Amino acid sequence: MADAWFITLAELENTSAAARKLHLTQPTLSRMLGRLERELGVELFDRHAKRLRLNAYGQIYLGHLRRAVAEMDAARHEIADRAGPVEGSIDLGFLHSFGVWLVPTLIGEFRRQMSPRVGFTLTQGAAESILDRVVAGPADLAIVSPRPRSNDVGWAPIMRQRLALAVPADHPFAVRDEITMTEARDESFVAMGPTFGMRRILEELCAEADFRPQITFEATELGTVAGFVAAGLGVAVIPVEDNPQLPTGLTLLPLTGDRSSRDVGLIWHRDRAMTPVARRFRDYVTEWAAERR
Repeated sequence: MADAWFITLAELENTSAAARKLHLTQPTLSRMLGRLERELGVELFDRHAKRLRLNAYGQIYLGHLRRAVAEMDAARHEIADRAGPVEGSIDLGFLHSFGVWLVPTLIGEFRRQMSPRVGFTLTQGAAESILDRVVAGPADLAIVSPRPRSNDVGWAPIMRQRLALAVPADHPFAVRDEITMTEARDESFVAMGPTFGMRRILEELCAEADFRPQITFEATELGTVAGFVAAGLGVAVIPVEDNPQLPTGLTLLPLTGDRSSRDVGLIWHRDRAMTPVARRFRDYVTEWAAERR
């Protein structure tokens, strides 16, 4: 891309260093910068003696230029992908609970329909650690919930899961058909650890109901949370679809209200070029999800 040199200059903020890295002479790079600034009608750097400092205009231009370069790289990858066979490896992260059926289903159908030669490197973990692997690498894609607050990642919705309050079978609430979070304000909760997506969802639900949950036990898997609830050690908020085989002694009460479900989606680094096979998998998952809405 014609202006891609600007990214190097903006990152180094030094004309001599940028010229060496770009294999240009310093006067040539300075002329290129001057021509670009005249075209835009503003200066993109603040000059301090011989030093450059990217200013607000430069930051705007840099952000758009990075996205444009990423799109051009993506276009080249897509063209190469369509011109050749689907093969390669995808580094995919996901939350533990999605390993029961969602991830195996997506990978199995993708390999059957697209190519059995595609390999996957799988990593399970908490929402924050999975997000970090996408932002910093090496993950190409990840399936998470809820939607991350980070501006560094793109998001494609996969599905929406109903949320329920899990209570012991002998709990007074167990005879109910549904429940609000407000009614559970005096209960002791079994919850996922602080870095997990379901913990964020629980805290947001409780905040909307104007109380802080009293958390007596923390776990790293939803199956453990359900087991503790069945043993009478508290109540918990869990997604209904993640628990096809619930332990005995457990009752699920669907939550009512606007926040009675959680969004599950696919994320990727917004400004990093994707490999052809990872892009193909992302497109496949997006189409798979759209067909089921």
